[in-house]
Parts: sequence; structure tokens; C-alpha cells
Amino acid sequence: MTQTKLWEDVPLPVMIEAASPGEGTMRPAFSTERGVVYQGDCMQLFAALRDQSVDTVFADPPFNLGKDYGNGAEHDELDAPNYLEWCSAWIEEAVRVLKPGGAFFIYHLPQWAYRLATHLETVGMTFRHWIAISMKGTFPRGRKLYPAHYALLYFTKGQPKTFNRDDVRVPVPLCRHCKKDIKDYGGHRKYLNPLGLNLTDFWEDTAPARHTKFKARWGINELKPLIPARCIQLTTHEGEVILDPFAGGGSTFEAAEKLKRMWIGSEIVDCSLIRDRFERNVPEAQTGLPQILSGLFKQPNPQLSINRTLCHRSSKKSIITAPKNVLNGSALHPSLRKLNQL
Repeated sequence: MTQTKLWEDVPLPVMIEAASPGEGTMRPAFSTERGVVYQGDCMQLFAALRDQSVDTVFADPPFNLGKDYGNGAEHDELDAPNYLEWCSAWIEEAVRVLKPGGAFFIYHLPQWAYRLATHLETVGMTFRHWIAISMKGTFPRGRKLYPAHYALLYFTKGQPKTFNRDDVRVPVPLCRHCKKDIKDYGGHRKYLNPLGLNLTDFWEDTAPARHTKFKARWGINELKPLIPARCIQLTTHEGEVILDPFAGGGSTFEAAEKLKRMWIGSEIVDCSLIRDRFERNVPEAQTGLPQILSGLFKQPNPQLSINRTLCHRSSKKSIITAPKNVLNGSALHPSLRKLNQL
């Protein structure tokens, strides 16, 4: 039996045209009955959203490493003051649209994460955890230690309104050979929670996505949906709203869709890759415009269009992340692919 593709009645050129830069309004580039993503600057999306309208924000911004994503490395290589100014602008907008008790996750390099954490405290957010995401497979640079983790900052807007500890428990580790417990737990094995062990702030099962099942963009290091999925499960209930201002290949949206959460976000280029991810990994998703999300906007409308006016907090500098891959005719040379993933 042949699997029917989602949204095959919507030609791809129409989608791209609907989301192309221009004056006036910005229409959804891709949507399901649970979520919508816009192709454009995240500050345009923030400008359209009401205060205290979303439940959790998950952000995986550009790392400012000078990578050439197909539009020139200079767009991802700002000096530190300008990069931090840009980060401060979108962070403050994310805090504004977050509900009281809502959660804010930022995935970043430690060298930037500690500065962003300081700014989050400055704007009144409450520190919860610095989660270390194991990311082995890189290499030592110069006179430095082996970089083996990325930072996942977890803050809340005041005391957390939701903390679903039991939803993110992990299985008791077993020996892969004899299938018995690796630890004896001090003789207290019988007292372990039958749902599994408590999730710690060190995640070892989150290696970078390498397989096509998890990646939407070749040559770009992407998160597995497992990472945003845990954040979503921990801090929200079904039907609540997840915002991702840097959608990338759509990992956050895939996780939210599967967990029956509403989702909204933006990606400055190539939202067709998110559509492809859904066709591949979430075939049960239904096409449509999630009318319930219109309540998030300052000026609701049935088409979920938003005004292209930038937020007043937009930085003078901006970072554009066009994917450099075979889809836009600029494939990475094999010898450079590994370096680009570091």
C-alpha cells in the first residue's frame, strides 16, 4: 500500500512564494492543525505576539562561529558586543511573551551560555539548571581541554508552573551483555521508582543527529528531537504552546507535534525542509491552520498572517542562517563537512 504524502495538494513553489520576503504581511510557510512556522526574522514574529502568550520557549540560535551557511561567513561572525546585543534583543522578547511560570531553554556553547545566563537573571528570570548535553566527536583546539558538552540553559519566569518529573524519567541502565543492572544501588534496588531513574542535569544519550531520519539539513549540526522533547514534556501539558524562534530543520516542531502540544516559530530560510521532515517523520500530522493560535497575536486573523514590521528591540545587526547544502546548490566539499559539524 502506497503511503499518501501530506499536503501534496499544496505545490512547493506556492509555499515558497507565500513566505518570500516582501512588504505587508507574512503568511505561514508551513502549518498543521497544531502548529505554524513563518519564514522570516524571529523579531518579526515576536513583534506580532502578545505579552505572556506562550508556555515554553526553546531556542537553538546561531553560535556565531563564522560558519558559511550559504550567504557568507560574515553573517555568523559578529564581534562579541554586537552578538550579545542581538542575543539580548531576542531573549528579552522571548521573556516578554512567556507566561508567568513558563520555561525558557537556550541551547548554546558554554562560552556564550554563561553570558546569556547572566542576562536572563538581569531581566528577572529564575535559574533552574545548566544542563550539560554530551556532544563528543569534536577535537581539542589549541591549548584547551577536549570539548565534550554543550550547554542547555533552563530558566523559568518565576516559580515553574509545570514540572512533570515522572514524564522524563530514564530507564535503569542495564549491561548490554548480561542484561543485568550495572549498579547495585547500595542494596536499595527495590526502592527505585518503577517508572525509572530521575533525569539528571547531564544528558549522555543526545549525540548529534547524523542519520537522515533525524536531519533536515546536511552540513549543519542539528539536534535530535529527543532534546526539545524532554524540555517540552518536563514543562508543559498537552495543548499548551511551544515557541521556537530558530526553527532550523524543525526538530522542536516534530517533538511538539508528537507530544500533542501546539507550536509556533520562525526560520529565516527554507521552511520547506520542515515540511519534508514532517512528511518523513510525522505522517500522521494533519494539514490545516491552527485557529487556536490566532489568540496569541496582537491582531488576530483567520489566515494567521502577521505584520512584517520588526520589533522595536531589533538589533542593528542580524544573523542569517541560510543552510549551505545540496538543496540550494552549494553542497559542502566532503573534506569540509566534518569541520562544519564541529
